[in-house]
Amino acid sequence: MDGARVLIAAGATAVCCFVCAFWVFRSSSSSSPASPKKHQSPSTNCCGCASCGCRDAKPANGEMAVGGENKKKAPEPDPPEAPSMMEQLVPEITTHALSYLDYTSLCRLSMTNSAMRRAANDDGAWKALYHKDFTVEQGTINPPNGWKAYYAATKAIINLNAEFYNIIREGSLPAMSRFWLNADYVKCIHATGEFCPGYNSVMESWGLLFSWGQDGGQGIGFQIRDVRVRVLGEMAWVNMKANVDVDPLVFHVTNVYELCNGRWYMVHHHSSLMAHPAPHNMFG
Repeated sequence: MDGARVLIAAGATAVCCFVCAFWVFRSSSSSSPASPKKHQSPSTNCCGCASCGCRDAKPANGEMAVGGENKKKAPEPDPPEAPSMMEQLVPEITTHALSYLDYTSLCRLSMTNSAMRRAANDDGAWKALYHKDFTVEQGTINPPNGWKAYYAATKAIINLNAEFYNIIREGSLPAMSRFWLNADYVKCIHATGEFCPGYNSVMESWGLLFSWGQDGGQGIGFQIRDVRVRVLGEMAWVNMKANVDVDPLVFHVTNVYELCNGRWYMVHHHSSLMAHPAPHNMFG
């Protein structure tokens, strides 16, 4: 009796193992893709049929089958950006609008975006700004590096020229000695008519001027106006009118600067008293 029970249990176990193995085999066969046919007809097309002729049929996965190969569809390019309001303006209107900006605002505008940079770097805008801030006397010149670079160079010379009169006001001979180029060809002609050729002679003259200055050795304060600057390569000259703070006498002044080793130095100073105009004869 016990032997029969053992045989029954063994047979039932074998039957269960066989059923499980068969079920696993069917599940794996149904889930795996069908293997390609070894002897497929050459006329069979991309969809697997031999008669529809759909060479460019689009499968459900969104890929395009061309020439027997599946290739992904190329993404569509982004639409071009719409031009900004500044780009839509007529160039003459843009230049006129930018002419109301000052030097600092125009430089800041050029750092906002590419469209504003192109507009702010327009040569016509910088020419108009130059004429507004400095002079229209040089309207016919053509700066080799453009009006923006010419504006910057002119502004640098104006600041340098103002520093020259600050040194005179302070009466600082060491600062004046650094301001001039140490060369034999420098010249200085003071308003007294004294002519000083060469660096050493120029420095001696300024030393005497500062020692005779106002308030026991202090410098002299000048007021300058009608400043005109011309920059040409490594040379620049400035013409202006100057007078002592409370003195009505007016002087014509010419200062010449030279660019040496990346720095501007004074090489010539000429000051002369302005002649009074002849009295007008109303009777001819």
